[in-house]
Amino acid sequence: MKHVLKGDGRLGHDLDPADRAPQDACGVFGVWAPGEEVSKLTYYGLYALQHRGQESAGIAVSEGSRILVYKDMGLVAQVFDESVLGTLRGHLAIGHCRYSTTGSSVWENAQPTLSSTEGGGLALAHNGNLINTPQLAERLTGATIRATTDTEVLTSLLAQDRSRSIEDAAADLLPQVKGAYSLVFMDEKTLYAARDPQGIRPLVLGRLERGWVVASETAALDIVGATFTREIEPGELLAIDERGVRSRRFALAEPKGCLFEYVYLARPDTTIAGRGVQATRVEVGRRLAREHPVEADLVIPTPESGTPAAIGYAEQSGIPYGQGLVKNSYVGRTFIQPSQTIRQLGIRLKLNPLREVIQGKRLIVVDDSIVRGNTQRAIVKMLREAGATEVHVRISSPPVSWPCFYGIDFATKVELIAGTRTVDEIRSSIGADSLGYISLEGLTEATTIPAGRLCRACFNGEYPIPIDQDNVGKFVLEARA
Repeated sequence: MKHVLKGDGRLGHDLDPADRAPQDACGVFGVWAPGEEVSKLTYYGLYALQHRGQESAGIAVSEGSRILVYKDMGLVAQVFDESVLGTLRGHLAIGHCRYSTTGSSVWENAQPTLSSTEGGGLALAHNGNLINTPQLAERLTGATIRATTDTEVLTSLLAQDRSRSIEDAAADLLPQVKGAYSLVFMDEKTLYAARDPQGIRPLVLGRLERGWVVASETAALDIVGATFTREIEPGELLAIDERGVRSRRFALAEPKGCLFEYVYLARPDTTIAGRGVQATRVEVGRRLAREHPVEADLVIPTPESGTPAAIGYAEQSGIPYGQGLVKNSYVGRTFIQPSQTIRQLGIRLKLNPLREVIQGKRLIVVDDSIVRGNTQRAIVKMLREAGATEVHVRISSPPVSWPCFYGIDFATKVELIAGTRTVDEIRSSIGADSLGYISLEGLTEATTIPAGRLCRACFNGEYPIPIDQDNVGKFVLEARA
């Protein structure tokens, strides 16, 4: 495809091309279910995970003797239709929707990846980002890799170990892999899943009446009618076939789940560590109101990323909650480039104020994060033009001051507005009357997860896995090539 349409599930993705929200790593899905239409189950599982990646989508299936992969650039609903899914028959499948964190956004880098082994084939899909990719690539003996992703390197390494089963090869290789990885992979007969020892990215196991499902989020289990069984543990490798589910440890668990999953990445109807994401975000809003109160007439969210926290803020403060901004539901679905006149309107392509609601009001505007500040600056300006007398901005995450190397495509520290400016300087830059961020302690407590079991590096610069700056970066393999 020549065009890749951006997702429109949450407006923060594409309000302003110069101010991208944090982009999600990827979504992965796997199913072992003889007698079921596994390609359609995978399609709907990926549909539920579309928010985690909108650049490309792919499905691999096997009927027991060969693996067939179909993938392309674009959204899940663009890549697959009834005729395509009808050709993807089998009893097990894996799927992937991608946002690129290593390697360019091109067809060659779409997943699942496919490689040949001594006994047949191997397909693999990956959510996360590795931090020792160059060292792993140096271990490839005579292999020609077409893609420039850490996923391709991982797949090739597993495939080239021809002396053992894929399960044994994975158990030996994964302890040497550094970084974030939630994996689903398969040969012709068996579905595998693995999670890095820190468990940075989520991965869950679910039960079907006639099989098993593995997915990035519990919401994907819900959409295919699977019952949540448990989270796959950090440092755990699963194998699923006609004998059931087998588990083995390849590393000791050192849990460091990503705190930003609670802020933005995960769907609100997903459950992480036994707590619903929606409930966490509403609680963050309550704490935000306690930490940064202000006299105002109305609390409004930036649709839709700020909605749960705005609800919590309104509940705690007693200030009415309202809808002050209307989102265009079809944002990102047009191929037509805007004219210069339309382009100058910028954010109004995506949002429009309800003048009768906000005119003459003191507003509290709640959003989940500030990256570069362009979006918030435009929203504040638009609300003032629509008649708001005061605009107070409240953010349901601490200042994002550090880049992520574990699967979120944050900007560099220099590009992050909080990486170079104080809170008051940011307030002045976006034109708000006041600006308040939830504290790191307040956000952490809202999750009910102990701070020592969370990765909070994008907020405090403390990386749980040491980073070698020379070996990380989106184009690290392309640069070396």
